[in-house]
Amino acid sequence: MKKKILFVLFFALTMNLIQAQNPFFSAYKTPYDTPPFDKIKNEHYEPAMDKGIKEHQAEINKIALIRAVPTFENTILPYEESGKLLSRVTSVFFNLLSAESGDEMMEIAQRVQPKLSQHSNEITLNEGLFQKIKAVYDKRFESNLNPEQIRLVEKIYQSFENSGATLVGQDRDKYKELSLKLSQLTLTFGQNVLKEGNKFEMILTDDTDLAGLPQMVKDAAAAKAKGKGKSGYMFDLSAPSYIAFMKYSSRRDLREKLYMAYNTKCVVGGEFDNQDNVKEIAKTRMEIAKLLGYSDYASYVLKNKMAKDKQHVYKLLDDLYNAYGQAAREDVKLVEGFAVGMEQKSIDLQPWDWAYYSEKLKDAKYSVSDEIVRPYFELENVKKGVFGLATDLYGITFRKNTKIPVYHSEVEAFDVLDENGNFLAVLYTDFHPREGKRQGAWMTEYKGQYVEKGKDSRPHVSIVMNFTRPTATEPALLTFDEVETFLHEFGHALHGILTKCTYESLSGTNVLHDFVELPSQIMENWLTEKEYLDKFAVHYKTGEKIPAGLVQKLVDAANYNAGYLCYRQLSFGYLDMAWHSLTQPYTGDVKEFERTAMDKTALLPVAPDVNMSTSFSHIFSGGYAAGYYGYKWAEVLDADAFALFKETGIFNKETARSFRENILQRGNTEEPMSLYIKFRGQEPGVDALLKRNGIKK
Repeated sequence: MKKKILFVLFFALTMNLIQAQNPFFSAYKTPYDTPPFDKIKNEHYEPAMDKGIKEHQAEINKIALIRAVPTFENTILPYEESGKLLSRVTSVFFNLLSAESGDEMMEIAQRVQPKLSQHSNEITLNEGLFQKIKAVYDKRFESNLNPEQIRLVEKIYQSFENSGATLVGQDRDKYKELSLKLSQLTLTFGQNVLKEGNKFEMILTDDTDLAGLPQMVKDAAAAKAKGKGKSGYMFDLSAPSYIAFMKYSSRRDLREKLYMAYNTKCVVGGEFDNQDNVKEIAKTRMEIAKLLGYSDYASYVLKNKMAKDKQHVYKLLDDLYNAYGQAAREDVKLVEGFAVGMEQKSIDLQPWDWAYYSEKLKDAKYSVSDEIVRPYFELENVKKGVFGLATDLYGITFRKNTKIPVYHSEVEAFDVLDENGNFLAVLYTDFHPREGKRQGAWMTEYKGQYVEKGKDSRPHVSIVMNFTRPTATEPALLTFDEVETFLHEFGHALHGILTKCTYESLSGTNVLHDFVELPSQIMENWLTEKEYLDKFAVHYKTGEKIPAGLVQKLVDAANYNAGYLCYRQLSFGYLDMAWHSLTQPYTGDVKEFERTAMDKTALLPVAPDVNMSTSFSHIFSGGYAAGYYGYKWAEVLDADAFALFKETGIFNKETARSFRENILQRGNTEEPMSLYIKFRGQEPGVDALLKRNGIKK
């Protein structure tokens, strides 16, 4: 008996010691309460999530059981402020799952995702809680609430409505089942894409296999091979490696090999095949939508977007399809004609030829290839230029802080200070590809901005990219496209950094999905402005400013293949809408479905077995389902918005102040169209975009 008591005491002490050592369970004691990445271990996540779920559920139950008349103060506010521990843990875990993952983290994700989905369902399907929220919602205009409070009430009510709170009986149980299934499917989809992408390697050892590749590309490939303990040159499916090879390799057979590897991810069978996942995700989303009274998932999603319905989305896509059609077909004809002239023989232009010959034509036409531009875009100089643009426009500055813990040695952390030197935010930057990092580029947060008890709690923002690495002989020299991507993600970061709201769920980038890309895409416009480039684009060896002639070539080349690129984006938008406009489950061939959806925008032959759907993470494991059109809508917005900067001056303080106060600071506190009109003085039209792309004179 004594032994049993001693064992129980020992077990309890051990558990208390483990909990005491879990960094999520106590104050971080780091600058600005940033995550202590140096102390967080994989074994800390699940216990912290379990405790976070338990605490959050207790907070929710307390709100639901209050007997007083529901008010903003006793219902909405405590709901908004609940779940802090859970949010603290999940923000770190899921951000690192994308940026610094591994097999163990993926296994943890598979275990915790069902718990999190069940917990979310237990909140949104809590009848007592929903009735209290509904009571406040019904009387929101009679309760002396300010506009931001009314907006918060409406957003919370809509989130419950969209999550099945109005369902009863068996329909509620069905919703729980479907939402749990969907969360697991989307998680598996994303993990399959990452694993399949990491699996492929193309090792080249013969110099003839490297024909056409610039020295810097070869150096990067050699460094990649060496890093894996292999000899020769390694090319994989990460963006810098894949894009460089497709642009410069004159070995058509190897371009085809790499193209097929990239474009058949998760569609050729094997353990990471996503074909069934695609059909099941689309089916499950459709079933959720129908359960909630909608004909299809797109209709369910779009009612809470600027677009409002499918008709408006298809009108945008179709209008651009018609406007850019002639230019798109001419772009292909020009590249095909150039290829024939270059090779002195007939060329049946294939998708793996496009990047190569279009880059050659661009170089011949404008003399402005990536390799000519790279020396002026050394990463450290680009950082100064990108940060400097925010200083010129908004007066904010960035100061590196080595005392802030980071999750990888390549990550840097910065204090962001306002024009008066006051702390605004923490910004993390993570620039280069790694095996544990998913492809692409994104902005995220470890903590959002909010006001609590009169104190403005500032955000922790991160931008993550996959840029060209430095080599043994050269620093990281970026392509024009990579600099553009940096500006894009930095625009998202500014949206998070400059936000000035009361409630976290309304702050920063928590806006409608077809509005969130405006602050990011507008930043790209400065990259073809000589006045801006002259501030930072200097040759990394000589310090010489980028020549005026080269800048003019960049400007002239800005619309190169604008028609083709527009059609490419439209094809993704049409594909997204096709999957999410289904009214019956699709049981056929995924490749055939995709070809039908994208057929009208196809400008090049479609190779057998290629498929985008099975690796289209944006819509099948990200937040862009029935929302990919938002990128084109944001182009309409950003072209129209930047036209005002062009009229008043690209560094005009008054225009920048208006954009900051009406767009960047306001989050989701008001309807986005109202905010846009306050900045621009008018609703956006497509004319500015058509003129910028040279479609309309």
